[in-house]
Amino acid sequence: MAAHPEGTPCWADAMFPDVEAAKGFYGELLGWTFDEGSPEFGGYTQAFSDGKAVAAVVPRMPGTGGPPAWNLYFATSDVASAAERIRDNGGALLMDPMPVGSFGSMVTAEEPSGVFFSLWQPDAHTGFGKTGEPGSYCWAEVTTRDVERADHFFCSLFPYEAKRMQEDSVDFTLWHLGGEPVAGRLRMTDDFPPDLHPYVNVYFGVEDCDAAIETVTRLGGTLQRGPLDSPYGRYASVRDPQGAAFSVIDVTTTAGEMPRFT
Repeated sequence: MAAHPEGTPCWADAMFPDVEAAKGFYGELLGWTFDEGSPEFGGYTQAFSDGKAVAAVVPRMPGTGGPPAWNLYFATSDVASAAERIRDNGGALLMDPMPVGSFGSMVTAEEPSGVFFSLWQPDAHTGFGKTGEPGSYCWAEVTTRDVERADHFFCSLFPYEAKRMQEDSVDFTLWHLGGEPVAGRLRMTDDFPPDLHPYVNVYFGVEDCDAAIETVTRLGGTLQRGPLDSPYGRYASVRDPQGAAFSVIDVTTTAGEMPRFT
């Protein structure tokens, strides 16, 4: 059985041309420590915050092009059945369902609007050791230009209830499980770089958004958007020095009233 309800974000990792540089960057920015990596699984290196697993960095496979990207895993109790639903709803499997030792089973796919993601059926590895705190995963948004296809796909793949924000200036939808929001979907506008491929924007928690931005830029990363204040926290979208896009958020610094969704 899945350790989390079907469709809950449960893990994140990214492949890098230079894993040691990634460890240095995220170690300083988020306070992560790392294990030695597993040669059996291609040098897969887990990151920890306060001794709890929060993400992983991986050496890029030979022949892989393009900038690195954070990959989000959604929980499933049956990865083979979920893979069939991916195909049935217009998605493409980039790899067939496969076991990962005694840790669990996974599949990686591309949904019809172009967003890459993975599914995780846990065994020994149940996913994030903590969330919602500095140094750990806080939130994720499917960020795409073709929101209709993304909404249809993910709400067919998982038992999501979609609720759209009542705001004309932004096209944003929350996906709920059991009445609680678990992820969002945001339409990419002209504010986004034209070369930015649709992606899952993973938010990592920080104690101070502005200090985190300073660290990102000092270490060779770039600020893409923000900082912005919201009822959910003060956040900014950035890229690390190797090009991986993600966001940082201070959930304790909030401003404004909660938006309405229908």
